Amino acid sequence: MDLHIVPVTPERWDDLERLFGPNGAFSNCWCTWYWLTGREFQQRSPAERRTLLHQRVVAGPPPGILGYLDNEPVAWCALGPRRFYPRLARSRQRAAIDQTPVWSLVCLYIARAYRGRGLLRPLLRGALAYAQAAGAPAVEAYPIDREGHLPPTQLCLGLARVLRELGFVEVARQSPTRPIMRYTFVE
Repeated sequence: MDLHIVPVTPERWDDLERLFGPNGAFSNCWCTWYWLTGREFQQRSPAERRTLLHQRVVAGPPPGILGYLDNEPVAWCALGPRRFYPRLARSRQRAAIDQTPVWSLVCLYIARAYRGRGLLRPLLRGALAYAQAAGAPAVEAYPIDREGHLPPTQLCLGLARVLRELGFVEVARQSPTRPIMRYTFVE
């Protein structure tokens, strides 16, 4: 499948909103989990989270990329400089391991009707290309490292085995099932 990848700009907001649907992707998250503290997240309604994401899209830089099939938005990847995600700085499992100004990949979402069709790898390749073009020295991901059936909410950070296939390497493991993996661009 030929997945067309573009950054989420204000002109693409309607497409992102359509992709996420009325429930804001995963349980009304609206991809704000890593921007807020736990308390802030709980105190904001789904509509407020939606507004926060919209404000980020409008203000720029793009908080992620969209994947299209035949002009239909079917996939999303949230990524950007690690400093954009305050929750990562407070996380024991995802603590910074060095001073490299990595970009962090914090969410993957594929529309239910398109899951299981081989879109994850092209979406990740598109995310890497976008980050490299934006000058990122490396992209870090925080996938799950388990086998067997996993619900979509467990897969939103990706699968370690898929990231390994694409050239990510494990750089730390601060949790038994959640490695920190990094893709470093060659200069």
